Amino acid sequence: MDDKTETRAYCEPPSERPGPVTAGEGPFAECVLCREPTEYPESTKGITLCPVCEWREAERTACSG
Repeated sequence: MDDKTETRAYCEPPSERPGPVTAGEGPFAECVLCREPTEYPESTKGITLCPVCEWREAERTACSG
């Protein structure tokens, strides 16, 4: 191993994380749960949720205990 990898922390976060791409002006993707427009462009791949459904999904999947 070289010296550079030995001095770094094992779980060091990346210096810059890419955020979600938001659409400046339409067309906006449709929420897969409530069919309301989201803040993401139509070209976004995968499941797109509106802010309300994103929040509810996060509450539902959060650890409870």
